[in-house]
Amino acid sequence: MQDIQERAARIRLVIFDVDGVLTDGSLFLGDDGQEYKAFHSRDGLGMTLLLDAGIRLAVITGRTSKVVRMRMESLGISDVYQGYRDKLPAYEELKQRLSLTDDLIAYVGDDVVDLPIMRRVGLAVAVGDAHPRVQQHAHWRTRAGGGQGAAREVCEFILDAQGALDRAMSRFQ
Repeated sequence: MQDIQERAARIRLVIFDVDGVLTDGSLFLGDDGQEYKAFHSRDGLGMTLLLDAGIRLAVITGRTSKVVRMRMESLGISDVYQGYRDKLPAYEELKQRLSLTDDLIAYVGDDVVDLPIMRRVGLAVAVGDAHPRVQQHAHWRTRAGGGQGAAREVCEFILDAQGALDRAMSRFQ
């Protein structure tokens, strides 16, 4: 566990997948073609706490959705890569643009499409209900499943490893 905390202590960027990580993976499609997703409010607060602590956040997802853009805008996340079935090009572009090395990046995924990035980053996290192959390649696994508070666990784990969790929570006491 100490190795995992040391990895988390170095993180400067956390990248989240969307479907199956920030949501439970369900896709709700209306008769008009409109797509709906449910995001957990506690995940959003955790992400805001990371941003406030100076950790950058990004999203790389295979689907394209207006609701994802709107949710990320509401959280203050500007690095949103949608429509990337192959996520590595987005990862490499983001890493280069931010002048970061792999060991400074965490990635949170749930399915095999996430493995190419998870094999590179300094901290690979699988949500609790991730595909078994993803769990096998993760450095750490959340207790909660995707869309059920898993992102909040990740945020608090990283804040704690960096000695910033108590400070982040102090404004609520």
